Amino acid sequence: MTTLVSRREILKRGLAVGAGLTLGFTLPRRGRAQTPGVFTPNQWLRIDRDGVVTITNSVPEMGQGSLTTTPMIIADELDATLDSVKVEQAPANPALYKNPVTGSQSYGGSRGVRDHLEMWRKAAASAREMLKQAAANEWGVPVESVETEDGAVIHRPTGRRFAYGQLVDKAQALAVPQNPKLKTPDQFKYIGKAVKRRDTPDKVTGRGIYGIDVQVPGMLVGSVERCPVFGGKVQSFDPTATKAIKGVKDVVQVSNGVAVVADNFWTALQGRRALKVTWDEGPIAQVSSAGITREYEAAAKQPGQVARNDGDVDKALASGKVYEAVYQVPYLEHACMEPMNATAQVSRDSCVIWAPTQNPGGTQATAARITGLPPEKVIVNTTLLGGGFGRRGEIDFIVDAVETSKAVGAPVKVVWTREDDITHGFYRPATYNVFHAALDTNGMPSAWSTRVVGPGILIQKGRAQAGTIDPAAVEAVRNMPYDIPNLRIEWNNKDLGIPLGFWRSVGPSQNGFIIESFIDELAHAAGKDPFEYRKALLGKSPRHKAILELVAKRANWGAAMPAGQGRGIAVVFSYGSYAATVAEVSVAPDGAVKVNKLVCGIDAGIAVNPDAVRAQMEGGAVYALTAAYYGQITIDRGRVQQSNFHDYQMLRINEMPVVDVQILDSGEAPGGLGEPGVPTVAPAVTNAIFAATGKRLRKLPIDRNELKRA
Repeated sequence: MTTLVSRREILKRGLAVGAGLTLGFTLPRRGRAQTPGVFTPNQWLRIDRDGVVTITNSVPEMGQGSLTTTPMIIADELDATLDSVKVEQAPANPALYKNPVTGSQSYGGSRGVRDHLEMWRKAAASAREMLKQAAANEWGVPVESVETEDGAVIHRPTGRRFAYGQLVDKAQALAVPQNPKLKTPDQFKYIGKAVKRRDTPDKVTGRGIYGIDVQVPGMLVGSVERCPVFGGKVQSFDPTATKAIKGVKDVVQVSNGVAVVADNFWTALQGRRALKVTWDEGPIAQVSSAGITREYEAAAKQPGQVARNDGDVDKALASGKVYEAVYQVPYLEHACMEPMNATAQVSRDSCVIWAPTQNPGGTQATAARITGLPPEKVIVNTTLLGGGFGRRGEIDFIVDAVETSKAVGAPVKVVWTREDDITHGFYRPATYNVFHAALDTNGMPSAWSTRVVGPGILIQKGRAQAGTIDPAAVEAVRNMPYDIPNLRIEWNNKDLGIPLGFWRSVGPSQNGFIIESFIDELAHAAGKDPFEYRKALLGKSPRHKAILELVAKRANWGAAMPAGQGRGIAVVFSYGSYAATVAEVSVAPDGAVKVNKLVCGIDAGIAVNPDAVRAQMEGGAVYALTAAYYGQITIDRGRVQQSNFHDYQMLRINEMPVVDVQILDSGEAPGGLGEPGVPTVAPAVTNAIFAATGKRLRKLPIDRNELKRA
């Protein structure tokens, strides 16, 4: 949570943090902070003389529960009471607070727990061992004879006891253990137990500070008029009418358009409406959805780059009846409930930013580039995020705030409208997918071919080399789990310039739908039960099979359903986790679809907080159902045709099914949670629709006209 104080005080605090905590627990003792009365074994935690444990949480809180899960992990390994642990959000400092796996201070890909769990445990275990050693030294006893419990070191034979706060000065003088002994799962007090979210009270009462809540003395509010066409630029603009509006303070050109700065948001918006801008729309003004589809169809007829090639697919396809299908998915926007926003205060010698960002390191680097300041002079305060889903890993809204503040010489909060969000986002790719398969005499697939056509997110963003296979584009297709002797996966890169983004679960969000739908088609073509069919093909994928069996049993798979109702099933691996869903669906005579129940299973290795795991799976179901029912971004002359929730609809509360979440704690390495709940929902629903109606949906969103009964 962010406490709003003066810029000078924030700068002083930020620089103090950057100067004091300069190393991790694996580095030499001489680099550790030496604050009197505070035990700071590493940059992740400190203990004061009152016994209060303050941990520095590097993972932004965007609804996934990091403000609860991180304290649980550290309290457990430290042997502190959970109530004694306080949390502060890490400042931007990639050298100190980088993700230990990715090496950057940027968060996406469901990496909060799975990338940090071992690091946090070691940080806390090191502190626990140092406190034990400090107490043993004071008592003159072997360290093996002392124990820790609820924030204290205890010598059982004599009954002597030191609270952690009493040992901070002595512990600070000790060397940091490099390989501390970690607890075994049977010793956990918090990990694996359901713990209530710590951030809920502040969010319910309004005390929690989101980016859009930030207030800074002397702050102005900005709103940016953007070219309606992707990639378009300002040719010229006339601010006369805008500047005549009372409360408008300035009109400045920025990278993303023209910023109107005013006393408040509504005045800035009024100023935008009065602004006269001539745009150079650029080449994407020639791009429309119909043309994109034609380009995809043409590309699908051409061989693609081969991402996987097992056996001899062409020979196997030539030897039997071939089943063909084409699946299509649309562009999708993130639609975070809190619109994009950021506040910046740029001066000659510093830059302070308050932002709901998934990318504190990128925010700092971007501001340093724009201002010309060294990174250590850029202070980033990460607020609560009103939804992330990958959208807030981008830096366009940061650029807006920093450039505008720099231009007007005052602190500025730039706020996007909902229309700005929908029409100027970074979109999940639309793809066109061609399948061919042959079945053997037992009805099992002897050959399978998938050709994926669409753009590559990583290539577009410069994170994968052009001309290679974009890993995100083929995720959950290239590594599909089914045991098929002849299997070929191809990808044709077709990028027509629509800006792409990491939508919740990225590649698996659409690829789970196409794979799990086509395997269902083959099961029905073979006259076999879809659940049993999948099981028979998962002999080499025991964790897929286990989670599939769990949800099928829980959903009473195979039990009779009334007319007009059906069950569907799907299983997908993504982000280190195995997820499966059974959907129970009703289809009315007019084609209206109602999902009555979802049984969602997740094997994420270890469930640190089962309550948070269930919440993430439920949230994934909402996100996935919204897209399956309504999600579709269409393009006309380089412009997004949707603009707000009236034509880019969200799932309503009366449409929400019962969601029964089943957790399989396999004890394996931790997997992700934010994204794996998404990919299985749409195929489970459309497979259930087929079971209920006999009509196969190969295109999203669901078109009820295709399901109407004559």
